[in-house]
Amino acid sequence: MITAFGFVLLTLLLATAVAVVLTTNLFVAVMLMSIFSVLMAATFFILDAADVALTEAAIGAGMSTILYLGALALIGEREVRRPSRPWLPLAVITLTACTLVYGTFDNPLLGDPSAPVQKHVAPWYLEEAPRLTGMANVVTAVLAGFRAYDTLGEILVILTAGLGVLMILAQRPAGERGPRPAAGLRHHLVPRVVGRLLIPFIVLFGLYLQFHGDYGPGGGFQAGAIIAVGIVLHALLEGEPAGRAIFPTRVLLGLMVGGATLFSGVGIAGMLMGGNLLDYAPFGADPVAAQQLGIHLVEAGVGITVTGTMVAAFHAFADREHPA
Repeated sequence: MITAFGFVLLTLLLATAVAVVLTTNLFVAVMLMSIFSVLMAATFFILDAADVALTEAAIGAGMSTILYLGALALIGEREVRRPSRPWLPLAVITLTACTLVYGTFDNPLLGDPSAPVQKHVAPWYLEEAPRLTGMANVVTAVLAGFRAYDTLGEILVILTAGLGVLMILAQRPAGERGPRPAAGLRHHLVPRVVGRLLIPFIVLFGLYLQFHGDYGPGGGFQAGAIIAVGIVLHALLEGEPAGRAIFPTRVLLGLMVGGATLFSGVGIAGMLMGGNLLDYAPFGADPVAAQQLGIHLVEAGVGITVTGTMVAAFHAFADREHPA
């Protein structure tokens, strides 16, 4: 049953991707990409990658769609196609796609217990991670514990990307005096009522993922994205000025930098206490409790930075004046 559903999802994914490429209406393309993200989230879920599915649903179908729509408000809805035939890019893409498909022929079957990955690192993580870290969710233990260096790099990349977006969109064209007052959806009764009912549950669910990531799917990435969706939904309902009044630029920058600083500070604190960078053992006499404390702290840093960056990116688009 699951295999048949997987084939249906893959067929819908392929059809959606082709439709995105062929349509010239950018609004339709954005909606199709949102549908593509929902289908991808469902695909990850049936593959037992619940953490990735949550992230894809929150960022791909949620925040990315909002940011794309914000960009469309600045450039228009119709694609302007050049009267040319891009045969060279098409040939390069076709060759690359064929090479990737050919490379998959040597991959082991999904769930094959004799696959190399199932005989080396993966079994050790599954057996030892709960015992060494006290985390029932092995994904959280790996990302914030054993692979904390990589996660720190990802957070710094997110912070750098967010700051880059803010600096680029802060450069206003000559004669643009500032954002126009935005009423949001205040005059639309149904979206406003439904949105107000959903916002508390969205934020609560994000907090649940933040503090429950050691026992089930969740963590800082998923929690930060979902909390940001709730904050952005409030700004969409009440208007940009109301959203900006709750989270001004100074606060958002503080969240962006503060989360990354917390993550880095935890790693440096371990060094100052006699351990290694991102080694949580010096944080307590009980090594398991020390690992839990360190992982919770760095996950909090991840959630704070992701929330601040995504909300700041939304406001950067929403602050731009729409073209006449």
